[in-house]
Amino acid sequence: MIERYTLPEMGRVWSEAHKYELWCQVEVMVLEAHAAAGVVPADSVEPVRAAAPPTPEAVAEIEAVTQHDVIAFLSAWADNTSPREAAAYVHFGMTSSDLLDTALALQLVEATDILLAKADALVAALRDLGLTHKDTVRVGRTHGIHAEPTTWGHRVADIAFAMARSRDRLRAARQAVAVAKISGAVGTYSNISPDVEVAVASRLGLAPAPAATQVVIRDGISEWVSALAVMATVCEAFALEVRHGQRTEVRELWEPFGKGQKGSSAMPHKKNPIASERIAGLARIVRAQVVPVMEGIPLWHERDISHSSTERIALPDAAIGTDYLLHLTTRLVTGLVVDVDRMRSNLESSGGLIYTSTVLLELVDGGLSREDAYAFVQAAAMRTWETGIPFRETLTAQAKEAGKELDEARLDEVCRPERYLARLAPVFERLAALT
Repeated sequence: MIERYTLPEMGRVWSEAHKYELWCQVEVMVLEAHAAAGVVPADSVEPVRAAAPPTPEAVAEIEAVTQHDVIAFLSAWADNTSPREAAAYVHFGMTSSDLLDTALALQLVEATDILLAKADALVAALRDLGLTHKDTVRVGRTHGIHAEPTTWGHRVADIAFAMARSRDRLRAARQAVAVAKISGAVGTYSNISPDVEVAVASRLGLAPAPAATQVVIRDGISEWVSALAVMATVCEAFALEVRHGQRTEVRELWEPFGKGQKGSSAMPHKKNPIASERIAGLARIVRAQVVPVMEGIPLWHERDISHSSTERIALPDAAIGTDYLLHLTTRLVTGLVVDVDRMRSNLESSGGLIYTSTVLLELVDGGLSREDAYAFVQAAAMRTWETGIPFRETLTAQAKEAGKELDEARLDEVCRPERYLARLAPVFERLAALT
């Protein structure tokens, strides 16, 4: 991910320097486990433990010759070990993927914990926004067309619960990727004891892979990326609502617009939903990582490396992108400007067409068949669409033409937006309990 969208904490997790720190950590723990079991000399541990991790530059210089990243790392780290001979027992009985997959699990766990903290903050922000506007009446829209009254808080609640579920999916995916693999060339423990894997996994806070070939099969990593894709898309769902609400014809919602901010190089009047649009664009980047990572599940026999080149790009981009999306969406939620009066005005702008569903039921309750009641209400509604005459007036005219008499007092009762919202209280009780 480019620097523009990389926040420092998450960027460090995926940095080359930190990767080599984790590689050193894994190798030292394996060496310590071997020494404790009497497999390698005990005096080989301290010099290796004291050796500084190699720099990315040092590894890259050797890799340019070896064309093998792990061998380059081991050689560069050995150069930092004194005496250098002590490094002879590093990587003892291991294969490259033992190191790569176990350290990658640590990176994924670190990244997940950062994301979960930010997801918690976003859930809280959405919850608070929804509760603040639980009584803010707004027209609901289906297919972009006015439907029935709802509240802005109700719409936000829907997204808040979706984000909470996304967070819970990611928490489950954390367990799926927190797996250590230290079982040798094709996973048979031919030159390394299963006890080493168990001991190292325990110290690292990971679970030993129940079975592995030369690599851990990528279903868990695919689950993790898929969880990020869903989370990113829920961020986009909120952003899309803001983008629609900020349209000139709607003007119900506004992104925060800071002093000195500019909307257009050509048109000084512009206040564009740039954060929401950025969220929409970056969510596509996160979603785009799902299929390439999932295609790493089927590999040739015990292993090939078709997955590794993909993961070098896809996993950091998915994590960094989601991190930035959570950060940006939380800022959008907490800084959002909600025009309550405009929401009410838009609700009333269709001349009462938003009440047709309840009028239909009233006529059915009064003895008409559903087919006749629907035709009656639809005819009045179409007249309102075509002429702009308020629905109550076209409905009354329709009744007179048909020789029917409407209960005006009852119509007064059903043609109120509050009538549609009377049963929403349990939704907000559940929202208030959301943590």
